[in-house]
Amino acid sequence: MTWSRALKEAARSGLTIERAKLTPLVAIRGTVGVAVVIGLCLWQGSPALAVSSAFGAFSAGIATFQRSMRPRPVLALAVAGALAVSTFLGYLAAAHLVAFVLLLTCWTFLAGLAWSIGPVSGLIGTQTVAIMLITVTLPTSVLGALAHAALIAFGGLVQATLIVLFPVRPWGVQRDALADALAAEADYARRLRHDPVAPFDPAPLMDARLASAVTPRQAKRRPVQLHGPRGLAERVRPVLASLADPVVGAPLEGPERDRARELLGAAATVLDAVAHAVRHDRPVRLPPEAMAALEVPATGPMLTGPARRSAYRLISLLADAVELTDEPVEATRPTTEAERGHLLRPSVPKLVPVALRRESRWSSHVFRHALRVAAVAATGYVLATALRFGHGYWAPLASVMVMRPDFAQTYSRGVARFAGTLVGVAVAGALMALAHPGVYVSAALALVCIFLMYLLMRTGFSVTSACVAGYVVFLLGVVGAGWEQTVQERIVLTLIGGVLAMLSYALFPAWETPRLRDRLADWLTANGRYALAVLDGYARPAERRPRQVREALLDARAARAAWEASEARAEKEPVRHRGLSLPAAHAASAALATMGRVTMIMEAHLPDRNAAPSPGAAAFAAALGPALDRAARAIRDGTPLDWSAPHGTWARWNAEGEHTGVAVRACELLLDALDDLAEALPPDP
Repeated sequence: MTWSRALKEAARSGLTIERAKLTPLVAIRGTVGVAVVIGLCLWQGSPALAVSSAFGAFSAGIATFQRSMRPRPVLALAVAGALAVSTFLGYLAAAHLVAFVLLLTCWTFLAGLAWSIGPVSGLIGTQTVAIMLITVTLPTSVLGALAHAALIAFGGLVQATLIVLFPVRPWGVQRDALADALAAEADYARRLRHDPVAPFDPAPLMDARLASAVTPRQAKRRPVQLHGPRGLAERVRPVLASLADPVVGAPLEGPERDRARELLGAAATVLDAVAHAVRHDRPVRLPPEAMAALEVPATGPMLTGPARRSAYRLISLLADAVELTDEPVEATRPTTEAERGHLLRPSVPKLVPVALRRESRWSSHVFRHALRVAAVAATGYVLATALRFGHGYWAPLASVMVMRPDFAQTYSRGVARFAGTLVGVAVAGALMALAHPGVYVSAALALVCIFLMYLLMRTGFSVTSACVAGYVVFLLGVVGAGWEQTVQERIVLTLIGGVLAMLSYALFPAWETPRLRDRLADWLTANGRYALAVLDGYARPAERRPRQVREALLDARAARAAWEASEARAEKEPVRHRGLSLPAAHAASAALATMGRVTMIMEAHLPDRNAAPSPGAAAFAAALGPALDRAARAIRDGTPLDWSAPHGTWARWNAEGEHTGVAVRACELLLDALDDLAEALPPDP
């Protein structure tokens, strides 16, 4: 992609306003938290104190709107604590330019590394840098620093208290994640009716698993509805695929295919009903047509062989899903055995060393982002100080707020921030010029902007930037700052900050395109471990280890998610491909997705523990393992892939006529996918 096209796509993405589900009650609660802090400071303190103290409640409210599975009060308190520390340190160093620049550089670097923990942690780190930049304009005595830090922490405490006192949809994020997973399964079942090999995006299942991880304290209060349906959704997916697949399921045409389509349609209806019940905390309501379709017919088209086993398994799983969802949803005290069955969420202190070890290397895009944003923040602050603007911190503030670890987000957010700021300061400046509001009216208008920002936060960054710009203009109006100077400085300095952010990525990039081969090799390796774990279940049924298969499946999903994220970033980068073109990447991605689907179908038909071992499966696994290792190295080196050894082993297995029909046919499909992968990756010249 050329630079001109990349910039055009980034601008279009940044200015796009999306339709999103609004949450007015949550927006009102967050606005009330800011209003309480501003009102108390205006009543007992001064306008300047009200302005500075509002940042804690404002930033804590933003963090609680992020898609995180952690409790909202914890997020608010974490933001408040981090802001208080950054505020206090910023106050202490603000009087000395060199000391403050060094502090700003180090703190911004650590905030950039916070993206390795997760997007919410990265956002919290970014907000702490923003507040540190703002504090340079406030009093710098130690007592004043402590007082302002305490007020900022108080703002976060107010938000956390309101969340506890006035909960809106408790467990709502977890319910939505599980309902989205079930709805994705329903959509998958409908698409399988018309396309027996339709692809499936595992992202909703990954989000549902992330949402199901709880702390021991949360496990005591989690509704029963959120405990069982996720596991059933995981088991339904391979059964749906095996029923629809024309090789190991129902034939492509004929009465059996009609019966399979009927079952898939009924499964989609049931899964949608269960998803609706989970999302809205209501009983499951099933239409009689779906219930009739899931009954075993006395006459008419009947399924045979593996398709028949898949149909019985599907009917049983759907009945279990309805039964689990219809259980009482009151919080119950689980038994000790049930507590052991919960997925425990790792704490942030445990995640930090793991994330730092993973990202503290030159090739990491997060590490390069941390270096980039630290250099831009220091440069922007020094430049704004030299230009002697009244609110010079807005330039580095704009840079820090728009910069993200990848090119597309940084450029799109830069365009969106400038456009939103232009609209916000124009509207707010016009109101200030025409109405000349007093202190309390300006505070009320600032709260209106806060409410609109919380309400429209998910519609687009340009809308959020417009609301924040208006909020800043009205908030500075509380302390008597001239609106003319505020509007001019805000526009000019935001433009300077956005230009610095964009230049930093152009001069010190972290392109994802050269890493596509490594990501693809990682995905092939993870898929290979999953296939070998399933084949081991056929080779040694008595020693089958379901946990090994499950962990291999989760690793394969994680590798696929990493590949898809890299591929999406590479598509928007203005660089030529180095070793792997985007068409080749798309073709290779389709081949590996097919490999994962075929392995999943094999998993759905794993034999019982008392079944006879399969020597053919053992021999095929023994040939496939070394071939996968060689293929992963070949992908990284750009050399041809060789699957001759697994092909020869499979031919002997098929010729022996061993009674493991599903495994033999599925391994043939697996080899076809691996051949497609070899064709999609031409060797480097």
